Amino acid sequence: MHRWLLATGLAWQAVSPEVVEHARAGLAAQQQGHLADAISEFRKASELAPQLPAAFVNLGAACLQNHQYPDAIPALKRALELNPDLVGAHQMLGYALLAQGYAAEAIPHLQQSQTMDALGIAQLKAGNLSDAVASLQAALKARPGDPDLLYYLGRAGGLLSKNAFDALESGAPNAARAHQALAENLAALKRTGEAESEFKQAIAARSDAPGIHLELGRLYTSTSDWSKAEEQFRAECKLQPGDAEAAYDLGQTLLQQGKLPEARAELQRAQQLRPDMPETLYLLGKTASLQGDAAAAEQSWKTLLAQEGQSSLAAQAHFGLATLYRKQGRTAEAARETEEFRKLSGK
Repeated sequence: MHRWLLATGLAWQAVSPEVVEHARAGLAAQQQGHLADAISEFRKASELAPQLPAAFVNLGAACLQNHQYPDAIPALKRALELNPDLVGAHQMLGYALLAQGYAAEAIPHLQQSQTMDALGIAQLKAGNLSDAVASLQAALKARPGDPDLLYYLGRAGGLLSKNAFDALESGAPNAARAHQALAENLAALKRTGEAESEFKQAIAARSDAPGIHLELGRLYTSTSDWSKAEEQFRAECKLQPGDAEAAYDLGQTLLQQGKLPEARAELQRAQQLRPDMPETLYLLGKTASLQGDAAAAEQSWKTLLAQEGQSSLAAQAHFGLATLYRKQGRTAEAARETEEFRKLSGK
């Protein structure tokens, strides 16, 4: 719940005792939750002191708190006519306008008060998508993990992405990126054959475009066509030798085919390019274990667990350690790791 500005104190000292009495009665009613009575008292104060910004701020705040947005808006606008520097009045007016659907009109007031969450929502509703993304990201820094902010940020980002792809499709339908965008959409819909065709057209149009070989390789991975996936990941690694994801994907594909030395080399390269990605650490541990290098496997899995305490990868790391310790006759440690695996996996 927002903390509405209640203007009292020195602002009231230059007005008549009758106005002050209505203001005090309004504040008392508001504190007791009697918002209708508070609104009535503040309205009387504003009628008796039509040049006093505080009277209209309190009236607007009480109306806003009672969700009477049509009444809050004119009161707050009058307060700002009398004193444009009232930051709290700008904030409340922005909220009231946004609640009534006047997003574009709300934006300058929310900017004035630096109310980033509501500003981002208003910008989204007004179609200012790039500004909305920036505002919502700023709001998330103050409230990490907020479900509403994450929803609106996802929506703004999704619409911004859709607009860009629509412009790509309409402006350059035969470009490599247009074929890639269509292929990725088809892949998401599990229309694998059509997606493969579009990826190949993208490569034919521009074989040196970064990312296309990577996504085609992932399409083959989804169907367990490991040899074709390897071919695409190698092509991507040749184009982008500094891309940790491409190195990881190639390492994973080589591991699936039992090519352990090559897989380990690529996974180690991914680790060097982007240290301690949990996925890389898990597969490094698995590859080392399959090669009989228990010390390296243990080190990789423990490093993973130090940063991924509750994830599915953590569960797999606990299982790997339990198996490793059991083979070494370290029964107490194996039992401990097995129990941790059961806790995380529900087994």
